[in-house]
Amino acid sequence: MEIQQRTHRAQKTAPILKIREAGFEDYDQITALQIAYQRPARSYEEWEHVWAHNPAYLSAGSAWPKGWVVERADGTIVGYLGNIPLFYELAGQRLLTAVAHAWVVDANYRPYSLALLDLYFSQKNVDLFLNATVGPAGRDSFNVSQSPRVPVGDWERSVFSITNRQGFLAAWLGEKARPFIKPLRFGLAGALAVVQAFSLPTVPTNGVGHAFRLCKNIDSRFDDFWKCLRKNNPSLLLAVRNREALEWHFKFPLRRDQVWILTAGTDAITAYAIFLRYDSPAAGLTRMRLIDFQSLDGGTALLAPMLKWAIERCRREGIHMIENIGFHPKKMKIISQLCPYGRKLPCWMYFYKTPHQGLAEKLADPNAWYPSQFDSDASL
Repeated sequence: MEIQQRTHRAQKTAPILKIREAGFEDYDQITALQIAYQRPARSYEEWEHVWAHNPAYLSAGSAWPKGWVVERADGTIVGYLGNIPLFYELAGQRLLTAVAHAWVVDANYRPYSLALLDLYFSQKNVDLFLNATVGPAGRDSFNVSQSPRVPVGDWERSVFSITNRQGFLAAWLGEKARPFIKPLRFGLAGALAVVQAFSLPTVPTNGVGHAFRLCKNIDSRFDDFWKCLRKNNPSLLLAVRNREALEWHFKFPLRRDQVWILTAGTDAITAYAIFLRYDSPAAGLTRMRLIDFQSLDGGTALLAPMLKWAIERCRREGIHMIENIGFHPKKMKIISQLCPYGRKLPCWMYFYKTPHQGLAEKLADPNAWYPSQFDSDASL
């Protein structure tokens, strides 16, 4: 379906182009545009999976737009904004949530960026808009669209532990490409080892005796865990984490052994932590990221031992670092003890918006949020 341009912003500075809903047949052109602007690109199977096997998309039906493209008269796509549906819950209410995904527009047609975002925020059947991967180019547009920051977590800072000092420094220094870089990294690696040894406090290891299990597939125990989690936390906004949602979310990382799902408990899950491979090929950097930690008792006693387990595995496998972004302060306090380094991100990454006044009032309360990298499309 073609969509008429809704604003005059683009009309004033660029020729009128066609904006229409995106389809699976647009994959090749959208991927080419993403690659041209150094954005991550998926295989067709993975790209189609985002919608075709998405529980929220299947429930919403064919009326849900997969996104929108900006198209020239010759059929060339010069802009794209994906539109992924997710299910969240708050106070027993199921919320149909929209995520703006993989937003990219050719530099010659940038005035059309806001027109795409206008279409996204104009959807009438959406309860909540969540966006946890906003970059510097999009930050001002979200502010213009009156989309406030998520009020919990530090979404403009990363904390991390270096688990392969020489590899990390080689990646960090590699872009300089000078003759002394290789010998220099060994000296710096030794200095980093001393700094890290003296900077790490003693962290309680309560929970080390628990039975941890690395899951190669997502079984029915995760349904039972989700039922208890939602019952125990009715006042929190939570992404649906049942078996169906988790299988969809992590299908391809599980297939490639790029995700570690660590559970506590024997017959039933009492807590879990999810770690996802998040490499930066351009920098030659290998990295794991803590995506989610949940416990049925709401506590954090198992967070430190689970994170230690992941740090040790990263060391054994030569992965350069393990990183954490955006968790609730009570989780980040523990994480920061094991991950003593930090870096400033380009901008605040997590924004939300809702058309419902009652829901807006609830979400203005920081106590309604318990965010993680499982939210929005941060780990999709």
